[in-house]
Amino acid sequence: MSAPTLRTERLVLRPLQAADFPAYGAFLATERSRFMGGPYRGWAAWGMFCHEIACWELYGHGGLLIERLSDGVAMGVVEVNDGPLFPEKELGWMLYEGFEGQGYATEAAAALRNWAFLELRLTSLVSYFHPNNAASIAVARRLGAERDDAAPRQDPEDLVYRHRP
Repeated sequence: MSAPTLRTERLVLRPLQAADFPAYGAFLATERSRFMGGPYRGWAAWGMFCHEIACWELYGHGGLLIERLSDGVAMGVVEVNDGPLFPEKELGWMLYEGFEGQGYATEAAAALRNWAFLELRLTSLVSYFHPNNAASIAVARRLGAERDDAAPRQDPEDLVYRHRP
């Protein structure tokens, strides 16, 4: 399945392109990526970027760039992750510096979540969080996800929040 382009009131969620890597890699090189196991540089950052794209071919879902509709500014990535490192399909998001606190992550994640439930006919998605990642936990709660302490996790210390249609 090729990656879709989704639109919301304020956002365009579109397939990633090679030109998107510099901003993606710059985010991963900072402390802001610490809750994702970072910082990452070089090949590690490139590998994560390629994972976002390759998942579309391998699993029929993956990462989409979050662009602001009004001016086309790239603000981050929203994704449905899968693969050998993920016990379940994961709904994830990351916002580049300066775009937090404006509802963009919630809006983008809701759009991709709804797409995944409708198009992929999924009955559940999870989001994995480091316990100190209060901002992303708040997004999951705004999306209606509930903490699931019985869910398998990729990292034993992660908190898991479950999304349902």
